[in-house]
Amino acid sequence: MSIDVEVAEGVCTITINRPERMNAMDAEHYRGLSQAWMRVRDDSDIRVAIVTGAGSKSFSAGADIKSFLTAPSDLSEMWLTQRDQLLNRGLEVWKPVIAAINGYCLAGGMTLMLATDIRIAAEHATFNLAEVKRGIIPGNGGTQRVLDQLPHAIAMELLLTGDGLDAKTALHFGLVNKVVPLSELMPTARAYAKKIAANAPLAVQAAKELALRSRELDRATGLRFEALINRLLQFSEDAKEGPAAFAEKRTPDFRGR
Repeated sequence: MSIDVEVAEGVCTITINRPERMNAMDAEHYRGLSQAWMRVRDDSDIRVAIVTGAGSKSFSAGADIKSFLTAPSDLSEMWLTQRDQLLNRGLEVWKPVIAAINGYCLAGGMTLMLATDIRIAAEHATFNLAEVKRGIIPGNGGTQRVLDQLPHAIAMELLLTGDGLDAKTALHFGLVNKVVPLSELMPTARAYAKKIAANAPLAVQAAKELALRSRELDRATGLRFEALINRLLQFSEDAKEGPAAFAEKRTPDFRGR
């Protein structure tokens, strides 16, 4: 039982490894996931991350109800806002994150998925935010992101009924990028990761940050921010390498500098 982290060729694969509990996460696993995200954020050798669940049944069933609802934390922890930060709870990770959804994507598992950038789902994957059926609400950004990513009526139906979506319906509404057989799930996610990792890492991270911050900025400020970042990137070594490689008809060797 663990959060497994593997790094190879610029790609960090994070696996929630608790299949006997449908990859539900107790406090220990949430801490491990927090540490994994901080490694992705801080390790310059990592250019893109993939997050998935162990086994073939579940991406993640979210928080382990037995450990969280039966043993609530002290109220004082409400104000420990920077402790064990997560991708979906405010931790700023500008490197792209791909979700490889290998089955049930429920509650906190779906909340995690909503904080990723690209999503590949197995054909049998299902999605829901069923917390209202347990007397609580989706946490860690569940109520905050779903309206950004689904049509209003569909998002509200998920939030208020607790009913779910199958993979085909999720694809129809643009919640995932692609639906594939389970055997093709990780190869497809790795193909996306490899393609992203081959691009200039500073430019990739800047593009992600600008796109996400555009939701909170007025257009004039966003355009100015975009122009400033683009000007800054022109001083990077990668901005010289890209045109040189194009002119020389070779693959660019981007270094993130």
